[in-house]
Parts: sequence; structure tokens; C-alpha cells
Amino acid sequence: QVQLVESGGGLVQAGGSLRLSCIASVLTFSTYTMGWFRQAPGKERKFVAGITWSGQYKYYADSVKGRFTVSRDNAKNTVDLQMNNLKPEDTAVYSCAADKATVIRTSRSAYDYWGQGTQVQVTV
Repeated sequence: QVQLVESGGGLVQAGGSLRLSCIASVLTFSTYTMGWFRQAPGKERKFVAGITWSGQYKYYADSVKGRFTVSRDNAKNTVDLQMNNLKPEDTAVYSCAADKATVIRTSRSAYDYWGQGTQVQVTV
């Protein structure tokens, strides 16, 4: 029912920036809380950032707070993740996800729909 597609990943030096984008296929995009997760090789997929329906409320993992910014454009059915001051430990596959909820949830199981992911690699 809902399809999500991420883009914008790539290779960047530490201290650099990338902007990830996610586009949803549904017209009811604005009713979903959107989240970004990442999964490094050999590790669990973990919450990175989330944003509520209106975009008024945002929440970030401590590891990215102050460096990453999540935003959404409901008219375009997109959610973005601006990543600044990237660190090698940010290297992972980044996925966007949709949760039909009022609040931002950090659990993977809360999200109903997932994109395929986009690779981010940060070199020293």
C-alpha cells in the first residue's frame, strides 16, 4: 500500500555533509509519523531521527543530535535527513519508515512501511 524510496547516500569525508531524501507513494503521507533508521554491518537497525505529521515535533538519537536535521514536505510526500559534520561511525545503510501514530516512536516494530535503504559511507 505504501512505498518508500530513499536517495542521496554516498561517500563523504569526515566532517562533510549529505542530504538523504525519502519519497512516499501515498497521498495520505501527512497522516504518518516518519522515521529514519540506520544499520551498520553486523549491527542492529537503530533509530536515528523522527518527525510528526505536522513537522512540529522532531526527535533525534543522542549520537546524531546537533548534527542531523529531519524535515518533511507533505505537499511533496517527502522526508529529508540533512546530515552535517559526519563521522565514520555514521557509516550505515539508512532507511526511512512510516508509522501511523501521533507520537514519534523509536522502536523498529512500530513502523509499518520501510524503504529499501541508501548507503552512507564516511571516511576518515
